[in-house]
Amino acid sequence: MTEPTIGVGPHPEPWPDDPRFDPELLANGDRRNVADHYRYWSVEAIVADLDTRRHPFHVAIENWEHDHNIGTVVRTANAFLASEIHIVGKRRWNRRGAMMTNVYQHVAKHPTIEDLIEWADAEGLPIIGIDNIDGSVPLETSHLPERCVMLFGQEGPGLSEPAKEAAEMVCSIAQYGSTRSINAGVAAGVAMHVWIQRWADPPPGWA
Repeated sequence: MTEPTIGVGPHPEPWPDDPRFDPELLANGDRRNVADHYRYWSVEAIVADLDTRRHPFHVAIENWEHDHNIGTVVRTANAFLASEIHIVGKRRWNRRGAMMTNVYQHVAKHPTIEDLIEWADAEGLPIIGIDNIDGSVPLETSHLPERCVMLFGQEGPGLSEPAKEAAEMVCSIAQYGSTRSINAGVAAGVAMHVWIQRWADPPPGWA
C-alpha cells in the first residue's frame, strides 16, 4: 500500500505575488508539517503571523539531566500557541520530538532556576508549578492566571526544591490508575489544555 504524500507539490506558475511565500518552496513543493494555511510560507513569515496571536502563558521545564520529554513539550506548546518556552538548566535537548516545531516557537534558555525567577518577576508573571506533591492543589479546579509561567520538573525527580519555593502555587493532575506519576510531556499537554479551556477562544475555522 502506497503511503499518502504529505504536503503539496510545486506551485503552478505564474507564482502568486506575495512576500510571505518562499520561492524555493513554490518551486519544489512544501512537505512540511504545517497547517494548510501556511503552505509555501517562509519560516519567518509563519513566525511573524503566530506572533500576532500568541497566548500570554509561558512554559518552563527543568533540564538538569537532559530530559528527553522537552521535544514533546515544545511541540505541544506550539500546538497551543504558548508565548515562549523556557529551558532551565542544560542548554542541550533532544529536538527530534519537537518535529521541527521549535523553529516556529520562541525558546529561551536559563542556566539556573534563579535566573528564570528573576526574569518572571521582571515580567510580572507568576510561576505555577505542575507536580503531584504534598500540598499541591488539583489542577482541574484551580484558577490558572491568564498571564503565567507553567513550570514542570525533570522527568523522575519532578520540581526541584528552589522551583517549589518559587511557585505561587503547585497544581497536581488527577490520576486514577496504579502509577504515581505521568510522563512530563503528557503532563505539560494536560496543563496547557486546561489553560486553553479557561482562557482561549476556538481557533480560526473551528467548526
